[in-house]
Amino acid sequence: MKKAEKVTFVENLKEELKGAKSVVLVNYTGLGVKAQQELKRRLSEIGGKMVVVKNTLLKRAGEAAGIDKQILTDSVLVGQTALIIAGEDPVAPIQVLGKFAKEFVGVDGLPVPEFKVGIVEGSFQDQSSLTKLSALPGRDALLGQLLGTLMGSQYGLVGTLNANLQKLVYVLDIASKK
Repeated sequence: MKKAEKVTFVENLKEELKGAKSVVLVNYTGLGVKAQQELKRRLSEIGGKMVVVKNTLLKRAGEAAGIDKQILTDSVLVGQTALIIAGEDPVAPIQVLGKFAKEFVGVDGLPVPEFKVGIVEGSFQDQSSLTKLSALPGRDALLGQLLGTLMGSQYGLVGTLNANLQKLVYVLDIASKK
């Protein structure tokens, strides 16, 4: 890239980082071109985006956007880095990455891509936190589980009360037939 292109790229990246719900850095070493295209396709389906960016340009854009300093350390920005940006749902791209990493294994036998660090809705997440988030079921499934848990006790109460009424009706029916 020429210097003018770099300045424009950093400015555009800064704006994307400011508007993102979550930002995750991954190491994509060992991920082939076809696998990268497949990952980008899956991410775009859920409103996410994968950007391969030089570490120095990412550091400049991150500092300009006010990203957490823990992400922009030299120990994190080493090797090949791809940036996963979530537009709407902050967790969905992380879940896609988790599923993708289970399906695709690099040449060294390790899952690819590998989480580095990230920011999810303004809070810093390390590698283990991102791995846990990737294993969670989707938002709709979690809401369904919550609703089932909340409604379960009410259904039990209704069933118990209904059973006593049914017994009363049964006793009255028997008594009326005598």
